[in-house]
Amino acid sequence: MWKLIKIELYKIFSKPRTYIGFGAIFIIIVAIEIGIKIKGDEMFSMIISNLSDKFFFEGKLINMYGVGYVILNTLWIHVPILVALVTGDLLAGEANSGTFRVLLTRPVSRIKLIISKFLAGWTYTLLLILFMMFLSGIIGLLLFGPGDMLVMTTKISIISSNDILWRFGLAYIYGFLCMTTVATLSYFLSALSDNSIGPIIGTIALIIGITIITTVGAPLLRPILPYLSQPT
Repeated sequence: MWKLIKIELYKIFSKPRTYIGFGAIFIIIVAIEIGIKIKGDEMFSMIISNLSDKFFFEGKLINMYGVGYVILNTLWIHVPILVALVTGDLLAGEANSGTFRVLLTRPVSRIKLIISKFLAGWTYTLLLILFMMFLSGIIGLLLFGPGDMLVMTTKISIISSNDILWRFGLAYIYGFLCMTTVATLSYFLSALSDNSIGPIIGTIALIIGITIITTVGAPLLRPILPYLSQPT
């Protein structure tokens, strides 16, 4: 099984489309971090302008953790598309090129072949999330340095820098589980198609549709909205 997974990983990383995800994440993260470095103080002043008369903010509030939080909440719309771009091609691409017939002439069961492709897709997803985590952390450390993280949602939370790494770790683990759901969905659609474009577009369409439903919050769908909500 391990040999089959290595073969599938080799096939994944021998295709140019695989590196689109890594390249896109690199460009987006670098652009966000440089933008915050240049305009961060001005943006932060605008955000806390209504709170400055009630609270006194002190310390380095624009830091690697705050920027990492922004990146984490920004890329969860883009990462599913990048995951589907590869996992949606795992089965449909073989069917489209006609190589399934050649693969099945080898002494490998169909179940092992399907599972190895599935696990290879999950491995790609894990590598994409790890790349995103380390890239945002390293660039953030170089540009901003550590500090306490200020989070403003429906309430204001300040998390100490000594108590934040494990939270980011759990956030990325949860994000990986969410992305494996996307990978599984696109892999399932890939098994139903002979062309990789269909599973990729179908997965993206479902994600966009669920996002719209979650945002609008239709009353008729209120009982199932917690199951459709994205992590925050």
